[in-house]
Amino acid sequence: RKAALATVVQVKGSSYRSPGARMLMLDNGRWVGSISGGCLEGDALRKARQVIMNKTPRTVTYDTSNDDDNQLGIGLGCNGIIDILIEPIAPEHANHPITLLESYITYGNIGASASVFESEAANIPVGSKVGYNDLEKTTGSSEQLIELLHEDLAEVVTNQKPEIKEYFTTQGRIKVFLELIQPNIDLLIFGGGFDAKPVTELAHILGWNVRVTDECVAHLVPINFPKADQMQSCKREFVQKEIKITPFTAIVLMSHNLKYDEEVLSQIIGSKAPYIGILGPKKRATKLFDALKEKYHIEPTAEQMERIHAPIGLDIGAETPDEIAVSIISEIQAKFSNRSGGFIKYRTGPIHHRDGKEDQVFRQVYLKNFFPNQKAN
Repeated sequence: RKAALATVVQVKGSSYRSPGARMLMLDNGRWVGSISGGCLEGDALRKARQVIMNKTPRTVTYDTSNDDDNQLGIGLGCNGIIDILIEPIAPEHANHPITLLESYITYGNIGASASVFESEAANIPVGSKVGYNDLEKTTGSSEQLIELLHEDLAEVVTNQKPEIKEYFTTQGRIKVFLELIQPNIDLLIFGGGFDAKPVTELAHILGWNVRVTDECVAHLVPINFPKADQMQSCKREFVQKEIKITPFTAIVLMSHNLKYDEEVLSQIIGSKAPYIGILGPKKRATKLFDALKEKYHIEPTAEQMERIHAPIGLDIGAETPDEIAVSIISEIQAKFSNRSGGFIKYRTGPIHHRDGKEDQVFRQVYLKNFFPNQKAN
């Protein structure tokens, strides 16, 4: 089927979704993803049909700052201005938007992408793109655009901060969304018990990569973990050698076997994982830390202890396995978003991360253990 991709490229004020949110629309009216809370999708779908027919990208601006504005037939009350870039997907073109996004999935590391959403330059039309990764490989619509954006894309990767920037070329002004692209959270669960199942299911709903590992093959029954992307049997002494851990990996120890957790923790504490959660009470965690010192001669550093969450999860009064799964997944999300996990109603600042100069909204990124120009192990 013919399709179009809608991307939120700029938000000023309040909005349900931040820049980088995407929605893929087909010419039969079906879509996946979202660019708002459901209020803009219908109109975006109508405009996507025009884009598909014309085969020309366009930027659509929605002003939701006026509650009485009947532009969309409803008063949204979001109090924001949202720019949406809608691009046709032409399979015959080698560098259409889906191909670029796919390259980041196979790359599996942090990168940046630039999308032109306003242009007065005939040689750099709306929809022109440049892609960049931390190995300094840059690809794009034209050599001129690559040369213009290369350094700024490198800075986005280094600083881990997306940007909206204007450039002035010989043929006119262009406006570009410089987006930070990172892999999904990679959830690694040690322990194939019954309480690991709801954790894998919630992580799957969020689109995370989910792996379950245990040294007991009998625990790794596919019917128990239908939402896991990978199940791997690994003896505790070979974890460091056989289990892949990256700066995007969140590790959860929930085996209910103290000796197993001791061995695993001794091997993963020096990894690049920014989050290590340990199921169980504080006394159990204390026993694990004592074993690290006495048995494995490992004295955890302050940085390592900051990455370890024991007891695991947010304090939401969880008791059942499903409730505990919500607590665990919420804490991991808060960690990777650099948030405290408290009640939003008590937050004194804005809900979304903003540029103080223009009230521009960006998604906040947490990659504390990631070092640019270094491939993840």
